[in-house]
Formats: sequence, structure tokens, C-alpha cells
Amino acid sequence: MSTAATATRPNYLNWDVSLRSWLLTLDHKRIGLLYLLGVTMFFLVGGIMAALFRIELLTPAGDFVSAETYNKLFTLHGVVMVFFFLVPSVPGVLGNFVLPLMIGAKDVAFPRLNLLSWYVFMLGGSITLYVALTGGLDTGWTFYTPYSSTFANTKVITAAIGVFITGFSSILTGLNFIVTVHKLRAPGMTFMRMPVFVWMMLVIAFLTLFAMPPITSALIMVFMDRNFHTNFFNAAAGGDPLMYQHLFWIFGHPEVYILILPGMGIVSEILPVFSRKPLFGYAIVVFSGIAIGFLGWGVWAHHMFASGLGPVATSAFGLTTMLIAIPTGVKIFNWLGTVWGGAVRLATPMLFALGFIAQFTIGGLSGVMHSIVPSDTQQTDTYFVVAHFHYVLFGGLVFAIFGGFYYWWPKVFGHLLNETMGKIQFWTLVVGFNLTFFPMHFLGFEGQPRRTYTYPKGMGWDFLNLLATIGAFIIRSEEHTSELQSPYVIS
Repeated sequence: MSTAATATRPNYLNWDVSLRSWLLTLDHKRIGLLYLLGVTMFFLVGGIMAALFRIELLTPAGDFVSAETYNKLFTLHGVVMVFFFLVPSVPGVLGNFVLPLMIGAKDVAFPRLNLLSWYVFMLGGSITLYVALTGGLDTGWTFYTPYSSTFANTKVITAAIGVFITGFSSILTGLNFIVTVHKLRAPGMTFMRMPVFVWMMLVIAFLTLFAMPPITSALIMVFMDRNFHTNFFNAAAGGDPLMYQHLFWIFGHPEVYILILPGMGIVSEILPVFSRKPLFGYAIVVFSGIAIGFLGWGVWAHHMFASGLGPVATSAFGLTTMLIAIPTGVKIFNWLGTVWGGAVRLATPMLFALGFIAQFTIGGLSGVMHSIVPSDTQQTDTYFVVAHFHYVLFGGLVFAIFGGFYYWWPKVFGHLLNETMGKIQFWTLVVGFNLTFFPMHFLGFEGQPRRTYTYPKGMGWDFLNLLATIGAFIIRSEEHTSELQSPYVIS
């Protein structure tokens, strides 16, 4: 088929190209592309912030930015990347676009609610960008008290409002997906015939509904403490700052699985196609995903071992942290079983899927180390933790996102992306990512604390920080590589 014929065929992209038709659209495919524009913008903003503070850490006693500016860059990098890129990237973009198509539905159950969720997401993100442009925020992305509740940082409430609003976008999307999957599946599509990606989107939809209320309650209490002196978290007045940590991580650890389960769903769709064989152990992959979602509610306090919880609590949460590794490991072996003996074709989506498996495994193994209480206590607030969660969320989820984009790009736009450029992008990203974050494991073991804007000479951290900064800029160059993609039309 010629390029001209493809371009003139009526489709969701060209039936009405006016700005009004896009801003008021109820088409799930167009809303997916609106989300794509939004999350791409936040990804670039968060990446620029990371590059700036990596320059500061390039050499000992750096003076590229002040301590205050570094704290603001660090905080907003975390807030933007977690709440405005990682959380909505798969559900908002790929979930919106392909989930209805996968189950044979014409659209999501509530198209108007779907559009509203995008507007709510953009409103919350715009408020947070306003904070970045008008003085910043320096509490850390977790908004820990007493930094957020008592210190004189006037932008805390504005940023918290942005995150608070965006939480409703995730809730609306989750409700929409639950009803869509339960009510709009094609006749004959039972639950055990659904694609794994749909299953993972269903699991995270339920997780989102129950994970957002704790963080919402915590942010409301911070607002009350700062504005009405309610002293929920003021220890001097009988409050409990540790209660904030519990509320945050009751949200925060299920949130990790809200982020990574969609990536697992994407990989489970890509591997069988490019291995030319069915997914090994479909039912086991599905139920292990459900088990991860369930067990994710019982591991939050391993983030708090250094806060003095006591031996009973630390032992219990250390055990649950070990247990959740079981269904995660099951998935990895199922993926390897899918590839083993298959007629593997190393196309770009397959490379990103295999990259996901390798790097997520490293992140998972370092996560299991946190189930050992003395080891976790030693690693807390060091660069080892930074390395761990970036291997899970960047080495895992971001690689899966890129793999999903390459895999479903023909479905979205009607043409493939250039394979040569795709493979250049993959290998550039692999080198840049590992050069940035693998040295951080050693920095953590050698005692470099996170959330610090400088470090003295003679600590043995100089060379590893140099490598990490070089890797960060290789990642930035990878973003430019992706912009040079030259699509070619399917013939």
C-alpha cells in the first residue's frame, strides 16, 4: 500500500484535525496521545533536573549550584518523575490506547471521565511546574515531616496540592479500567483468555483505588498542620512524625508495583511474539502478578527499619519482603522459559524486553537484600538505595515503556519505526543507564549519603561519581537519538 493511500485513509488521527476536536475528544486513542504529550514533557523536565544535579556531583566540593538549589532540583526531580511520568505513562498512554482494543471494546466504559482524568492530570502537573519555576521545593519527594509540616518552605502546600489533584486522575483512570474490563469484554473472552497486559492493568487499577487514600490523608494532615496548627506530626505538641512515614509508605510500596506491573505486562506481550512461541505458563504469570499486588501491602515498613520500629516489626516486614520475591522470581523464570527454545528475533521491542529482564533482575536482587534488617539499616539513605530503585523503575519500567512504544507504534500511527535507529537508541540507553547507576551500588557501600549536594575529597568517591555523571549525559544523548527516528510505512 502506498504512503499516499495510507495518509488519506480516514482514521482517528485525520478525521478532524482541529485543536477543539482534540481537546474535547472522547476517543480513547486520542486521549492516549494527549497523555503521551503530557508525560513526554514531564519526562524531559525531570531529566533536565537530574542532569543539573549530576553536574554538581561531577567533582568533590562542586559549586555549580548552591545547597538550596540542589535540594530543590533533587526534590522536584523525584516528584515529577514519580507522580507525573512513571505513574501515568503506561495506564494513560498505552493502557488507554490498547486495552479497549485488546478486549474487543469500542472504547472505555466512561469516555468523558477518561478525558476528565487527563485534564486533572495536566492541572496537577501544571501546579507542580509552577512550584519549580517560582522558588522550588526542598523537602525531598516524600514530603517527609517535619520538613514539610513545620519548616518555613512556602511552596510545600502548592506542590502537595498538585500531587493531591493528580491522585484523582489515577483514581478515575483505575475506575474506568475496572468497569471496562468487567463489562465490555467481547463475548467469549473469559478472564483467563485476557492478555497479560490487560490483567496487569486490572491489578494496578485496584491497587490505585486503595493506595491513593493514605497519601491523600497524609497530605491533608500536612496542610492542616501548616495552616491550622493541628499538630498531627509535631512531636513537641504530642503529634507523631513517624505516623507520616507509615501513611506515606503504605501508599509508597504498593505504588512501586503500580509502576512496575504494567511493565511486566508489556514484556509478557512482546516476548511470545519475538520468540515465536506462546507465553510459558500464562496462568502462573497472571496469578503471580495478582500475588505481587496482594503481598505489596505487607512490605512497606522495610523503608523504615532505621526509625526504631523494634525487633518484632522489623522481623515481620523482613519476612514479607523475602516472600514477595517469590512471585517476582516466578515471572522472571516464565519469561526465560518463553525465550528458551524459541525462534528469537532480536527486533528493537525484543531488545528492550530482554533489557528489562536483565536490569530488573539486578534491581530485584538488591531489593531482596533489604529484607535482611542489618543490611537494610546499613544501606538506608545511601546511594545503594538510589541504585536499587533506579534499576527497578528506570532499568525496568522505562525500558518496558520504550519496548511497548516500539511494539505498538504501528497500531498507533500505521507505520514502523526505523530498526537501525531503534537499536542504536537501545544500546546507547543500556550503556548510559548502567554507567550512571551501577557505580552507585559501590558508592552506597562506601558510605556516600544520598540527598547531599557535595562531598569532600579523599573519600574515594570521585571516580565513581565521574562515571555516573558521564553516564547521565549519555542518557541525555539517547533522548536526542530517539528524536531522530525516521519512520517507514508498512507496505
